[in-house]
Amino acid sequence: MTSTVASLVAAALYLMAGGMQWYRLLRGPAAPTLRAPFLVVAFGGVLTHALLLQATVPIAGGLNLPFTQAASLVACTISILYVIAAISRPAEYLGLLVLPVSALTVILAWAWPGQAVIPTASGLQAAHIVISILAYALLALATVQSLLLFYQERALRSRQPVGLMRALPPLQTMETLMFRMLGIGFLLLTLTLVTGIVFSEEIFGRALPFTHHVVLSLIAWILFGTLLFGRWRYGWRGRTAVGWTVAGYMLLLLGYFGSKFVLEVLLKRPV
Repeated sequence: MTSTVASLVAAALYLMAGGMQWYRLLRGPAAPTLRAPFLVVAFGGVLTHALLLQATVPIAGGLNLPFTQAASLVACTISILYVIAAISRPAEYLGLLVLPVSALTVILAWAWPGQAVIPTASGLQAAHIVISILAYALLALATVQSLLLFYQERALRSRQPVGLMRALPPLQTMETLMFRMLGIGFLLLTLTLVTGIVFSEEIFGRALPFTHHVVLSLIAWILFGTLLFGRWRYGWRGRTAVGWTVAGYMLLLLGYFGSKFVLEVLLKRPV
């Protein structure tokens, strides 16, 4: 299977699975559940996407991760975690946003492949990259969850439980799942920063520079840590939790993908 065919198949399966969720939302209680077919289609999209990345990302001496390919890799990881969550608990509703975005990243990576090699001469470098991608993915799912939680709470306050509300579990379940994702994502982000700082000479070949990426990631880590402490100590929830979650993830996006976009796309310099 060529990369073009694999990209089109992965994007089509993602859109089909996402369409099944939107169909269920729009039809409301009258719509069939279609849980098993949905999971099969979503898994097919994830599997095709993963095989595509396995064929295009690893290269001799490192990983080819330009802006679009890096976004595709993170989106694939998010989709994998999403499918696992959907199998183990009622979390299919996250696919309303996750699956179409994953399809978009596949198409963008196919249309603008680019090249930006990240050397991976040691196991520590590879572990650092894997942990960072998992952290981005879990915190992305937590951010999507927070946005849906905000919508749900707003609808309940206005006493208009319609539309998307029909596809969402109870508010407390939504909030509990969001903070579980945040907790695990924060732990992985902590490991990412620790390995980057302590082993910067081995990973980057030099002392860790305080670039925009590093500074924004540290600020995001502080925000997520403060939110989790506030949740534990003061019971923060609702709009407060949503605001801190979205702000923290926006900083992560600006720190990594913002820097890559400016250097690779605008300045034409690989990073």
